[in-house]
Amino acid sequence: MPLTTIDPKVALIIVDLQKGIVGFPTVDPIDGVIARNRVLAEAFRRHRLPVVLVNVVDGAPGRTETLSRMPGTLPDDFAEIIPELDRQAGDLLVTKRTWGAFASTDLDQRLKALDVTQVVVTGVATATGVEATARQAYEAGYHVTLALDAMTDTRADAQDYSIRHVFPRLSETGTTDDIIALLGRTR
Repeated sequence: MPLTTIDPKVALIIVDLQKGIVGFPTVDPIDGVIARNRVLAEAFRRHRLPVVLVNVVDGAPGRTETLSRMPGTLPDDFAEIIPELDRQAGDLLVTKRTWGAFASTDLDQRLKALDVTQVVVTGVATATGVEATARQAYEAGYHVTLALDAMTDTRADAQDYSIRHVFPRLSETGTTDDIIALLGRTR
């Protein structure tokens, strides 16, 4: 569904733009995705709206969901949020061990304490971290918006499936420019 509105209490959730992940080969050039996320974060901060920076440190307990499947040892800075996002003291940091940012974290409680009713979700990877976070937000009752040009995946077919078949069922979608324009009109 195309983007129609931005709620007065909206938060930006940027998923897994961290040092250990942004070096993976992606469908869309990561530099552009990072730049658009930075622009979104700056706009949300300018309007005094919450910016949530999500990182992943390991997989959920179990045999199949673990980052340790990656060859070798993870670098010490693997989970650090990339400096291009210019993390601010007021940003919320959520560290997860699952695909989505809501499961097994306190994100829902933190957003509800701020009276947030809508989330804009971006980041990597479209068909895993972004989609799982969007699904969990939808299930928790948030209005979900996805900035399609501010996300990417390592697999073109997975990204295409999420954008064409999953996102229209649980969210509104638009571009970074669309979201920033609506923020300006509602503030």
